[in-house]
Amino acid sequence: MMFFKKRKAAPQGFAAPLAPEVPFYAIGDIHGCDGLLQKLIGQLQEAAHPSAVLVCVGDYIDRGEESAAVLRRLYEMQTGAPEFMTCLMGNHEHMMLRFFEEPKTHGARWLRYGGLQTLASFSITGLPGADAADKEWLDLRSRVADAMGDDLLAWLRKLPSHWQSGNVHVVHAGADPDLPVATQDRSTLLWGHAEFDKKQRSDGQWIVHGHTIVDKTQAKDGRISIDTGAYATGHLTAALVETGKVSFVTT
Repeated sequence: MMFFKKRKAAPQGFAAPLAPEVPFYAIGDIHGCDGLLQKLIGQLQEAAHPSAVLVCVGDYIDRGEESAAVLRRLYEMQTGAPEFMTCLMGNHEHMMLRFFEEPKTHGARWLRYGGLQTLASFSITGLPGADAADKEWLDLRSRVADAMGDDLLAWLRKLPSHWQSGNVHVVHAGADPDLPVATQDRSTLLWGHAEFDKKQRSDGQWIVHGHTIVDKTQAKDGRISIDTGAYATGHLTAALVETGKVSFVTT
């Protein structure tokens, strides 16, 4: 059963207060759950903060059954109001784009980690087998590109991996706690870092992230975790980040 709840979490155990330049909503990993995304957006619109912008942390595709619908919805929303919305790249979008670069080399891995559901959402069947030749993988790439369209594919390729407001950074997976966030390798921001959830930052910067499913959203020790496993749990979460506080909205 879908439900709506909103709760506030006071940041704990971290010296620096939250100080974004603008209030913003950050939406966690969507993973092909367009119905949940539509519901959550409706809830945010009903309780809209008058000046909040919207940031999505990535992983729009794979695992869930509605990846095509999610991509089209986000593309239309962002291109229609780019000053109010930013979509970041997740590691699953990165895997898809690697498939486009080298289909045979990277295709099987992408399909294994959720790409099969994404292809099904674009009504693509007849996939290469384990011993398929290069030609079959190249044919699959052509069919996926045709189904997505040039505009959507170009949009995906341009997705940034980092967004910042004041001392709050939004990334997909995490960051090296010993390095400035804005200078880190994209691979770290997309795939995470071994020390991210173990070592507290010392530079007073907060990190909002998805990628790792949490049982309970939280704002603690400079980290705001918002991936509630939409495809597995039926719950998609957004965090409203304001000066000194965080509110969570889960659908």
